[in-house]
Amino acid sequence: MVLGKVKSFTVSYDCLNDSNVPVYSSGDSVSGRVIIEVTGEIRVKSLCIHAKGFAKVRWTESRNAGSNTAYTQNYTEEVEYLNHKSILIGHERDDDNSEEGHTTIHSGRHEYAFSFELPQTPLATSFEGKHGSVRYWVKAELYRPWLPLPMKIKKEFTVFEHIDINTPSLLSPQAGTKEKTLCCWFCTSGPISLSAKIERKGYTPGESIQMFAEIENCSSRMVVPKAAIYQTQTFYAKGKMKEVKQLVANLRGESLSSGKTETWNGKMLKIPPVSPSILDCTIIRVEYSLMVYVDIPGAMNLFLNLPLVIGTIPLHPFGSRTSSVSSQCSMNMNSWLHMALPDRPEAPPSYAEVITDEQRQSTVASSTARDDFDRAFEGPLFAYIQEFRYQPPPLYSEIDPNPDQVNENEEGRPDTCPSR
Repeated sequence: MVLGKVKSFTVSYDCLNDSNVPVYSSGDSVSGRVIIEVTGEIRVKSLCIHAKGFAKVRWTESRNAGSNTAYTQNYTEEVEYLNHKSILIGHERDDDNSEEGHTTIHSGRHEYAFSFELPQTPLATSFEGKHGSVRYWVKAELYRPWLPLPMKIKKEFTVFEHIDINTPSLLSPQAGTKEKTLCCWFCTSGPISLSAKIERKGYTPGESIQMFAEIENCSSRMVVPKAAIYQTQTFYAKGKMKEVKQLVANLRGESLSSGKTETWNGKMLKIPPVSPSILDCTIIRVEYSLMVYVDIPGAMNLFLNLPLVIGTIPLHPFGSRTSSVSSQCSMNMNSWLHMALPDRPEAPPSYAEVITDEQRQSTVASSTARDDFDRAFEGPLFAYIQEFRYQPPPLYSEIDPNPDQVNENEEGRPDTCPSR
C-alpha cells in the first residue's frame, strides 16, 4: 500500500523456530517490528499496534413462518482471547492537527519494535472452518496530520494450544467389536462381525495409525472392509449447534466373499497435515475419529468408531515401546490380544550362580577383622544376623517340602471367614 511519500508499510514477526513461521502458545512473548520505508520526509502523529484474537462462529438457516412467508435466522457467537494495544510513536490519536507532538520520519527504512505477552490462560488453536474460525493478528495504524484516515496493515500469527499425547489417557489402546445379521423378508443369513483395535488414542500429523482388525463374513453377500479418518467440526451459537464432518484419509481392504475372513495385522493409515484437536473452546470444537467399517451392498454398513486426539507434542521414544506392545501380537478375537502368561514360572538362579565360594570366604574373613568400634556392638542379635546373611537360601521347589507341618498349622488355626 503506497500513500504520499510512504513507499512500504509492513509488519514482521521475530520467529524463533526453524521454519520461520510465527507460531506461539499461551504465555509466550510475541515480538516483531513495524517497518516503514519512505521516499522523503514525513510528519507522523502516532504509530500504534493492536493485537487481537477471536473465535467467531456464524451461520444462517432459512425458516418458514407461513404458507408464503420465509425468513433467514442468523446464528453468531464470539469469544475474545487477546486484546492488546500499544503506541510506538507519538500519543493517542486526537483531532488536533497542530504541529505540536508530531514526529518527523526522514527518508529511508525505519523499524519500530513491539512486544507483548500472550495470556497465560488456555487459548484456542488457530483454525479455519466452514462456519467459524479462530484467528490472531497484529494490526499497525499510522496516523498522519491532515489525513482523515490512517494507513493500516494487518498480519496474522498462529497460536497452538499444545496437546501432549504422552499422557496416560491418550496412550491407552482403543478397541471395539460389532456384529450385524442381514435379513431379507423371512430369510436370515449368517452374521458379519467386525473387531478392531489401535494401540493408542493420541497421534500427531504425519504419523501412521497401526490397525489390528478381523472381519468375518458369514453372510451370503460380498462385502468390503474399509477404514477412514474423519474430522468433525462443531459450532455453537445461541443454544444451537451446527456440525460438519469431513473425510481426512481412507483406505480399502480386499473384498470378502461369503464364509471368508480378513485380518489386519498392523495395517497402516497415515494422518495428513491437519489442524490439532480443539477441545477447550466454548463455541468451536474440532474432533477426530477412526472409522473401521464394512461396506455391505444393499444394506446399512457396519460401523465401528474409535476416537482420536490429534496433538502437537509427538510421542516420546519411551512411550512408543510400551504402547506398541499390541502391534507385536496377532489378532485373536476371543482374547482381544491379551498377552499370554507362561504356564510355569521360571526357577530363580541357584545360590552358587550368584555368590561364588571365593566371595563368600572373603566376606566371612573380612567380617572377623572388624575394628574395635564394631566389637562394641557385638551381641547375640548381631552375631545371628552376620551368620544368617551368608547362608545359602533354601532350594527352590514348586512342591512344599513340609506339607504335614503346614497342614497341622492350618488345622490348629480357627477359620475366620464366616462363608467357609
